[in-house]
Amino acid sequence: MLDRRRFLGASATGLAATLAFRPSLFAQLAKAPASLPELSLYDKNEDAYWAEMRKQFLIPEEEVYLNNGTVGSSPAPVLRAIFEGYNTTERLDQQDPEDYPIWGYAAWNEFRDPLAEFVGCKRDEIALLRNATEANSYIANGIDMKAGDEVVMTDQEHPGGEGPWELRAKRYGIVVKKVPLPKPVRDPNQVLNLFSDAITPRTRVMFFSHITTYSGVVLPVKELSALARSKSILSAVDGAHVPGMMRFNLHELGCDMYSSSPHKWLQAPKGSGFLYVRDEVIDRVWNTIATEGWDEPKIRAERFQRIGSSNVPALWGLRASIKLANDIGMDRIERRHRQLCDYILAEMIKRGAESWTSPDPAMRCAIATVNVPPIDRINLENSLWKQHKIRIRGGNPSKLRLSTPYYLSKKDIDRFLEKFDGYKREKRLS
Repeated sequence: MLDRRRFLGASATGLAATLAFRPSLFAQLAKAPASLPELSLYDKNEDAYWAEMRKQFLIPEEEVYLNNGTVGSSPAPVLRAIFEGYNTTERLDQQDPEDYPIWGYAAWNEFRDPLAEFVGCKRDEIALLRNATEANSYIANGIDMKAGDEVVMTDQEHPGGEGPWELRAKRYGIVVKKVPLPKPVRDPNQVLNLFSDAITPRTRVMFFSHITTYSGVVLPVKELSALARSKSILSAVDGAHVPGMMRFNLHELGCDMYSSSPHKWLQAPKGSGFLYVRDEVIDRVWNTIATEGWDEPKIRAERFQRIGSSNVPALWGLRASIKLANDIGMDRIERRHRQLCDYILAEMIKRGAESWTSPDPAMRCAIATVNVPPIDRINLENSLWKQHKIRIRGGNPSKLRLSTPYYLSKKDIDRFLEKFDGYKREKRLS
């Protein structure tokens, strides 16, 4: 237990740290341009346009960030919106005396409407949650299944996707069947055939990633969803990587459920996510968290976002991240993602890397995954970060997952390649 003197000392230290932090953060935001570069600059010089966009991010100029696959950096317009949200909610001067900034029983249509339009669905099919893991847990816990019923998934699912199903298997006796995806997946028919072969009369759900976290392959969601529906199987998709990386439309994809974490490629605040449930199947999904409205069918998907107190300013940031993507244009963003990914992948293949990213350009976007034995991935990761401020991620023993967000420059990628080559020479691996 702290005595009074030690408590006051600790408090003073914390206060000093807070005061030191505030000017730094707000000074960086003040330094960021107040507006986005003109699209006329994009038409004249794409690289110059993206270089100007880079100034919206607080990532230090000397840092090369190649790990949007784990988490993105929220740019200045998103951060400003979050702070505006706190400034508005924390005054506690709402017009309605029954309205509070922690309210977890609201429709939040001002946030759901732009999101629904962005992802191509109806407002009543969207619930605002914290991340894809939470949404995947809602799906796995919410569907009626008996012992022996099957869910078929790939062997490249994130723990936040496969974990909820494995928990249910351990607790209730459902069966989890994993389809081994090739490394790399060469065409959509490979995936469709693997799932088709795995389906049995006991299969109730097909669960798969839109873009896998393991290899970055873009799976044929529309075709897989159609396969599931043709056999009266529910389709549930983990779309953690997709919003902000590439264009998509949920109604066109035809899946029954879709989860996502916009804090990755949409650069939304951490702790903002969503669950989509197709209107025709909403009534087949039970709530996981129950509070007022949990059994009210009229509010449709809204009942899944009623969780009690919530971080409403994060939703302000989510709305701002959608506006930012729309202002830039998802066509431009996706084009940039593909260009950078193709470049880094080609350069790594020149260096002898084994590509686990699909050779089909339609089945990759902004993640290039390569295998580089005998390099020890974690040693390389630590060396690049601690010595050169280059941040990557991969998997043991020798897999590298290289993310290419739109604000990267070719010069940033060349710097990574130079240091990668230097590491190999230093370790006498080439």
